[in-house]
Amino acid sequence: MRRMLPISAAPWTAAMFVLCTCFVPAQAQKGDAARGEVVKIGQVTGDDAFDAQVKVLLKDPKHAKVLVAAGVKMAEAKDSQLTFYGAMTLGQIAGDLKDYKSCETLYRVAMTQAVKLTSPKKVLQSYGNLIDILYDGKKYADSVRICRELLEIKTGDGKPRAYMFIVEDRFGDFGFEPDFDFDLAKPLKPAIHQLMIQGLAKDGKHEQALKLVDNLIQARDHWQQRQLRGWVLREMGNLPEAVKVYVDVLDRIAHDEDLTDKGKEVYGERYKHILSNVYIESKQIDKAVEILRELLKNHPNEPGFYNDLGYVMADNDMNLKESEELIRKALELDREARKKKPGYNAAQDKDRGAYLDSLGWVLYKLKRYDEAKKYLTEALQDKDSQHLEIFDHLGDTCLALGQKQAAVDAWRKGLEVAGDDRTEKERKAEVEKKIEKHK
Repeated sequence: MRRMLPISAAPWTAAMFVLCTCFVPAQAQKGDAARGEVVKIGQVTGDDAFDAQVKVLLKDPKHAKVLVAAGVKMAEAKDSQLTFYGAMTLGQIAGDLKDYKSCETLYRVAMTQAVKLTSPKKVLQSYGNLIDILYDGKKYADSVRICRELLEIKTGDGKPRAYMFIVEDRFGDFGFEPDFDFDLAKPLKPAIHQLMIQGLAKDGKHEQALKLVDNLIQARDHWQQRQLRGWVLREMGNLPEAVKVYVDVLDRIAHDEDLTDKGKEVYGERYKHILSNVYIESKQIDKAVEILRELLKNHPNEPGFYNDLGYVMADNDMNLKESEELIRKALELDREARKKKPGYNAAQDKDRGAYLDSLGWVLYKLKRYDEAKKYLTEALQDKDSQHLEIFDHLGDTCLALGQKQAAVDAWRKGLEVAGDDRTEKERKAEVEKKIEKHK
């Protein structure tokens, strides 16, 4: 900050001051400007404003990196001007830029402030966002580490306090009731346990994950805990047992007296959809198609079911003409749904990468390779579709067109983004064989 000189200062002193300020390094000026912008970013509050701000800042990744670096510098200096929402915003941007070290540094500022405020909502936002970012970035061990940290969270200085909660008595009246043993993480623990178990399984620690699930079931035998066991078994590759668990879960949901009819329908369809995927991995394609047709019949305007059914049929060479029609219908319905959303911009609107991949793949199966390559290339422009499977499809298509080097390049790019879970490892091995054969 520039120091204001007193009016009585000698002329040469003022002149020297002006001269010195002219030679302030440009980098320092840029740093001050970036810090000022970070401070301004932190003044935004509210979830909607937070989401909008992140979206705007990510439009200029180069400048976003400058702001992230400024935020990290403020975090390391324990600068009080780095607010909860400022740290959250820049942490989210760092995660999107795959700068996970900066991401955690920034989120820790928000996490610390949330704990000091003893705000369950802010704790969930800060810890939960970081856990999700690390998990989505395939940093499974780090995701588990943050889960453990949240489960063991210490909310204060050890002094006994009574937290007041609004409660409803048996007459329907509301009042306040003290809780002398308040645990900030308690309402979050079921979700955090699930995230930790999933992170362990993705990290290859299957037996440890299964043991934790069984402990949850022993404490409370409910279909919600049982479905998590099915998820871990599927991740382990024990598909026959996973099928049994999900069939049992569906039966338990149907007979759950605590669920409304609507609840039974919603949860039932969710786990039927998951079961269809387990059937696909088990090569029980007919059973998967049967479930997907049932779901589509009940939801004739849901693009996801059209896409899933069309893709499964195409991938298994079943009625390719119908498969193409289903996938094109998915794209059409998805476009119509996007048009109805607030802030829709036709110039910036793009089709979903997963659906474009499905269309490209069925066109490959139909031997319409030029069309297939067009859609698969477009699919990979969607940052959410940077998956090994789609690069693999593009590689196969390029090979069919006689473009061997392009095929190898696509497969190699796919290996760069490959995950570490079971299905990714299996496809990775197949892709490596293709590269070895055609390089």
